[in-house]
Amino acid sequence: MQKTLRPLVAEFIGVFFLVFLGAGAIVANTYREGVVGLVGIALAFGLAFAIAVSATLKISGGHINPAITLGLWSIGRIGWRQAGLYVVAQLLGAVVAALAIKGLYPEMAGRIAQLGTPQLAPVLTFAQGVVLEAILTFFLAFAVMATVVDPAGPKVAGFAIGLTVTMDILAGGPLTGAAMNPARAFGPALVANAWLSQLVYWIGPILGAVAAMQLYERLLLKRDAA
Repeated sequence: MQKTLRPLVAEFIGVFFLVFLGAGAIVANTYREGVVGLVGIALAFGLAFAIAVSATLKISGGHINPAITLGLWSIGRIGWRQAGLYVVAQLLGAVVAALAIKGLYPEMAGRIAQLGTPQLAPVLTFAQGVVLEAILTFFLAFAVMATVVDPAGPKVAGFAIGLTVTMDILAGGPLTGAAMNPARAFGPALVANAWLSQLVYWIGPILGAVAAMQLYERLLLKRDAA
């Protein structure tokens, strides 16, 4: 029982950490009329992701993202039952984090920012949003494969993954919110009841993660000769 529970608790805490600090920075930015800024929000998410991955890596593998979990499932790195439990734990962590933001941050700022729910820019179509989220998540999942899964890769997982998240948000944040993570989008959306374009943050990240992990697993991962 403890063996099963430990990684689920780690994933729950990791996603709570990410969403509370990242989405909290968005709400704080609204409350302080932009003082945090895009760079500050990108750093909040990137540093939170880096720390969450580093802290949970030896316990749960440091997924902190349903798209990463499903990508690893697609290449046989995790079983379907465990993957399902991970996704549930991740979604719960995001929801509890959003509830904490709602209860602790200024009410009006939280309402205006929709508790940090990512939003699709009016200039983008649904399809463009999906493709952009897929590309951004591709970079993230590629970094996971190169620094976590690949035994020959450099052991800089937290730093590399957090830096990738930061750069992705700087590039895509103003357009899609650069969620790259269905849980990070789902938690605030559920609590704020803000469902507009929610499917973008499921379809895009899952497609991007699966594509990156399949590519790395099949073409780039060095295998010992039989």
